[in-house]
Amino acid sequence: MTNKEIAKSFQFLGQLMELHQENKFKIRSYQNAYITIRKLPTPLAEMSDEEIQGVKGIGKAIAGKIRELLDHGQMATLERYKEQTPEGVQEMLQIKGFGPKKILVIWKELEVETIGELLYAVNENRLVELKGFGAKTQEDLRQKLEYHQATKHQFHYAVLAEAAASLLAEIKAQFPQQKIEFTGALRRAANVVEQISFLMEAGELVVDGLKTVLEEVEQVNDQLLQGKTANELPVQIHLSSSEDWARRQFELTAHPSFLEAIDGYSSDQEETETSIFEKYSLPYIVPELRESSYGIDFAQSGQMEDLVELTDIQGVVHNHSTYSDGMQSIKEMALYAKDQGYSYLVMTDHSKSAFYANGLKEDRVLAQFAEIEQLNQEIADFTILKGIESDILNNGDLDYDDDLLAQFDVVIASVHSNLRMDEQKATQRLLQAIQNPYTHILGHPTGRLLLSRKGYPIDHQVVIDACAEHKVSIELNANPYRLDLDWTWIPYAMEKGVQISINPDAHSTSGIHHIKYGVVSARKGGLTKSKCLNAKPMEAFLEALKK
Repeated sequence: MTNKEIAKSFQFLGQLMELHQENKFKIRSYQNAYITIRKLPTPLAEMSDEEIQGVKGIGKAIAGKIRELLDHGQMATLERYKEQTPEGVQEMLQIKGFGPKKILVIWKELEVETIGELLYAVNENRLVELKGFGAKTQEDLRQKLEYHQATKHQFHYAVLAEAAASLLAEIKAQFPQQKIEFTGALRRAANVVEQISFLMEAGELVVDGLKTVLEEVEQVNDQLLQGKTANELPVQIHLSSSEDWARRQFELTAHPSFLEAIDGYSSDQEETETSIFEKYSLPYIVPELRESSYGIDFAQSGQMEDLVELTDIQGVVHNHSTYSDGMQSIKEMALYAKDQGYSYLVMTDHSKSAFYANGLKEDRVLAQFAEIEQLNQEIADFTILKGIESDILNNGDLDYDDDLLAQFDVVIASVHSNLRMDEQKATQRLLQAIQNPYTHILGHPTGRLLLSRKGYPIDHQVVIDACAEHKVSIELNANPYRLDLDWTWIPYAMEKGVQISINPDAHSTSGIHHIKYGVVSARKGGLTKSKCLNAKPMEAFLEALKK
């Protein structure tokens, strides 16, 4: 091990010990060892034990730990603290300017144990009330977390989609005569993507021209270039002749399982993608549906014209205000939704058990009801519905008694606590909530956070069957960190007659725009406008909720 690697081991040990509130003098000794070892001109690997112990600031105990690292690549004390600390919490220590004291508060008070959970908590405005935090600190942390996530090997679709749109405009400006489009998983709008992918018409000096908009541009072969954006996002650019464009775009966009499902497919040139589909007696299939063989089945069912679109969504369902952990008031959320062309908004702040999110006790629920009634008199041609995101308690019950639950227009039932359940426990907990006569919508059914938390395991088929039996709709939480219900279960839900509500889970006015990510995910599963709960006008929406 190099001196730098050894020094970092002591730095990490000091951080973990501070996280576990150990002896301050020991922590300081390890921090000093980190500084001392980094500055040593001679490699420790070339020094004897006596020489190491003779270095100022390194005593017998630290010298012994250095020897462990040199001989075995591990230090027993460090390994012991790592075993006591969740991997996600250890990863947080890698974020510059985010030290053990703040991490300890988040870990213990919010029970957050991964980077993804932390970023989600930041986006839900959960940190501002914690000791040592505030709006400015929270925003600074959000930027650091997003950068940390962006340097990993996989990305949320939303992260790359926005960056790709800007990059596409830059490349088009640089090459106005050459055709360029999204391709691959990005064009399919996969929930998780590995890089920004373009298909570009080949031409002279392409590599030189791309160096003005990309970093580290490299020609892999005559059909592929790769590079990075200025903020380190990976980019692939596939090159094609104009004659071969349709075939290349068709094959690059399709997931392998989709291509395999096209009976007798051969790699032939055609003028357009539409003509390729026609060759195999298929209607044009939108890119989102080219993820699996289901896309072919859906196209052959004749429902392509009814596939849900963003413009179909009429109501903004699942929103949080300053009553709980939102950033804006109910009025601000409503006026913004109206300005975006929506006709109703369902205000669903957190229920009382969500104390970490300033959940509403009964008196505050009634105060919110009064404010909503007043706002509905003030705001013309728009309606705010009284809702709640009720915690599903550990035994499957909802927050509040039946008298209060009966007063809500919409009850979304969601699990937020005790997430570490086996499949039987998790499924039974949801079934209990679904059977509750006041549950209208099952919120983010697995509790997953993409790239951060798998979510609790559930028997999806049993849960969907129960929703069908008890007239409960299922949320497709459109937050790009969730996209839960997963699109792969939409076909079964539609088959059983279960309505899907595409909900932004908005904690700010800007969060309302998450609906677009929910729509593209829903389209992957073939969600039709008729089976989308909030594609209905308000009266039909409320009618669909009736038991």
